[in-house]
Amino acid sequence: MIHSKEILKKYWGFSSFKAPQETVITTVLQNQDCIALLPTGGGKSICFQIPALIKDGVCLVVSPLIALIQDQVKQLQQKGIKATTIPFQSSEDDIVRLFDTIKFSNIKFLYISPERLQSKLIQQKLKELTLSLIAVDEAHCISEWGHDFRPAYRNIKIVNTLFPKIPTIALTATANKKVIKDIIKVLNLHEPEIIKKSFFKENLGYHVLHVENKFDKLIQIFTKFTKPAIVYVSRRKYTTEIADFLNSKNLKASFYHAGLPNIEKETAFNKWITEETPIMVATNAFGMGIDKSNIGLVVHYNLPFSIENYVQEAGRAGRDGKEAFAILLKNESDILLQKQQFKKNLPSLLDIKEIHKKLYQNFQISLGEVSENYFDFNILAFCEKYQFYIPIVETALSVLKNHRIIELEKNYNRKSSIQCLVNSRSLLQHSTTSKEIRQFITILLRTYSGLFNNETTINEFYLANKAGMSSKKVIYLLNQLDRNGSIVYKKANASTKLKFLVPREDNVTIQRFSNEIKTFLMQKKTKAADFFNFINNKNICRSIQLLHYFDEKNTRKCGICDVCQQDKKTSKKTTVNTVKRLLKNYKELSSYEISMLLMANEKDILIHLRTLLADEKIAITAQNKYTLK
Repeated sequence: MIHSKEILKKYWGFSSFKAPQETVITTVLQNQDCIALLPTGGGKSICFQIPALIKDGVCLVVSPLIALIQDQVKQLQQKGIKATTIPFQSSEDDIVRLFDTIKFSNIKFLYISPERLQSKLIQQKLKELTLSLIAVDEAHCISEWGHDFRPAYRNIKIVNTLFPKIPTIALTATANKKVIKDIIKVLNLHEPEIIKKSFFKENLGYHVLHVENKFDKLIQIFTKFTKPAIVYVSRRKYTTEIADFLNSKNLKASFYHAGLPNIEKETAFNKWITEETPIMVATNAFGMGIDKSNIGLVVHYNLPFSIENYVQEAGRAGRDGKEAFAILLKNESDILLQKQQFKKNLPSLLDIKEIHKKLYQNFQISLGEVSENYFDFNILAFCEKYQFYIPIVETALSVLKNHRIIELEKNYNRKSSIQCLVNSRSLLQHSTTSKEIRQFITILLRTYSGLFNNETTINEFYLANKAGMSSKKVIYLLNQLDRNGSIVYKKANASTKLKFLVPREDNVTIQRFSNEIKTFLMQKKTKAADFFNFINNKNICRSIQLLHYFDEKNTRKCGICDVCQQDKKTSKKTTVNTVKRLLKNYKELSSYEISMLLMANEKDILIHLRTLLADEKIAITAQNKYTLK
């Protein structure tokens, strides 16, 4: 049998594994179920790809994102390894032909989404294959307490039913004990080996900085740091704005987001990878397939939505083992805005029920009826017709899709864009012919900045609300400005294909999934609260906070985060107040846990605890732990 290190050298060019890759590979080759918890940059894919190349048969890889599937298939094919996936909206004949190709062309990897696994035809065709291994990537999606819960993942167990003797490996970078327990139960893993690499990165300093002027801070940061960097932003338009600003200050930057044409993405990526432009300003679409070890800095210009997202993106720095930093910029406006957006964009169970009912009404489907047809669905028109807020509908559609109530073609939320070809004075001159156009142009200029420098993403429905007119009227006026040469207006096709998968039963349908939906909505709120607690906690080492979040208790201070560096500056001694602040953050702790977190002598800690007990500020639980009264 060919040795795993030979394959590693042949296809990946490495002579040795990162810990604990070899342990995971050995476990899989012994046909034992396995859960691999490796942080971002830990090389999870190799853990199932190398065993699959050694074993006879096809490795079935379940992955949640089409883009991620396409990226991994492309990477394997570029190495000369045969891999494939099932294209979206493939017909039954297409699927039959694809599986024939898999059987007779020595395909080693079949990538598939969890939703695809629900197809009876695909299940039948899978039974005709000789599988070597089942790999479940991003396995945290199985759990309602994972940061990206996908109900379809809970039906992956059908593969274990079809192939009970084939080993399964579940891989994730973010999972706590609750999530791991869910993974084992849902996948029906048999005494799995749980192999975990600590999330502690002694060379990565997490810094949360409170700043009012973020542009000035970026200049300070990039004047000091010269290693390759990524600046993560929350919106596409920020990528161009910040990259232009950095370039104007002679700091070489490229930008990247999902809406760019492929050729522009490749150009930006190549400039960054070769360090012609060492700074990449990007949305979180930039991340998959990045194999650059010397990234020295990751900056979060805007706030992520969860600790998991933050750790995953920050973890792209320092993979070479050298000192690196993850810097998050925040101010009170950021926090207030994110809390408002979160509250505004998260639907209630009643919202989801109402949107679900209106979808059936929109296509005139009667109670008890189900249609086999695909409908043309325009989210903008739907929201305008029923006066729904677009982000609420987008989340509701995602919930309905994940619960297999509807099927929805991806990219339904593609955005339109405009770019001005004339200066602001010339543009406003066109407004002299019509009061309506004058008012519209004024609103357009107030709503979107950068129109005269870059192609800017717009939302016709949002503009319609601000202008007090219909979206049809907005589109008409934009087309008029395009025709007279003032702007270039690229109207996105907001339509997509929608199919109902269950008969119309209105509230009854949603009620069947109500507990799961409530849990999903609750964990979204919990994770947002956990993240705000993290960025606002200035008393506990950032690494310790993150490690505790992922159930790693035996930890030590990193010494290089903003909290540790501040501690060094002020040389604080452990006081009664620091113990109280710790208990406020962690609710219940033993004296040993407190001493570990504060890196203090446990005997000294006990003195402070006795003082607090005497003052009736704290109490002792039945588990002999301390908690605030």
